[in-house]
Amino acid sequence: MSGHSKWSTIKRAKGAADAKRGQIFSRIGKEISLASKAGGGDVDMNPRLRGLLAKAKAANMPADNIDRAIKKGTGELPGLVYEQYVYEGYAPGGVAVIVEVTTDNKNRSASDVRSIFSKNGGNLAGAHAVSFMFNHCGHFLIGKESVSEEDLMDVVLDAGADDIKTHPEFYEVITPVSQYDTVANALEEKGITADSSELAYIAETIAPVTDEAVARQVQRLLDLLDENEDVQNVFSNAEIDESIQME
Repeated sequence: MSGHSKWSTIKRAKGAADAKRGQIFSRIGKEISLASKAGGGDVDMNPRLRGLLAKAKAANMPADNIDRAIKKGTGELPGLVYEQYVYEGYAPGGVAVIVEVTTDNKNRSASDVRSIFSKNGGNLAGAHAVSFMFNHCGHFLIGKESVSEEDLMDVVLDAGADDIKTHPEFYEVITPVSQYDTVANALEEKGITADSSELAYIAETIAPVTDEAVARQVQRLLDLLDENEDVQNVFSNAEIDESIQME
């Protein structure tokens, strides 16, 4: 997904129906548990957890849900043990897709993901089949109202960011995975709030989609993956022609 597409998705998500709140809370909760498991439950010592708590509060996630997610991650509360997996495949039109899954049942998740691909004109592929077309990196989107370009460059480049891209409404900051936490800390210390902050797969090889029927097939597959309860993130290199009106 390009920075522009991600920004548009964020803006649409701000008006999402309440019906999706449960799914949103579940995904954030899993992320919080994993971050707590990896870096501990102390917010001051775990920048990734700190960023996720900001994300949870922005989504109006109840404090009790947040607390339980942290304690599950640190082992203070019994519960399901989540693990992360990455699946790769192709959507119609040769579009490359990467699916991040967080699950307590790998067999169920693998079966679900495979089924969604096969029933919607795609196919699940092996490890590294498409990931070479993407840059696995830290990815931040920051609204232009938050900071000037010059000030942002001073902060993130000193913290180890690779690149800053300027778009009409926002800045896109790319960092190595190893520098993600450092850049997140630097932004926080300067009071700069990111609209989106994540480890992402950013497409470097784009697959243009100009046929409307194919575009709708691709979008349906991506939407079905995104709706699966175990799927955390979906990334693709599709670039759908702007003349195609997607519902």
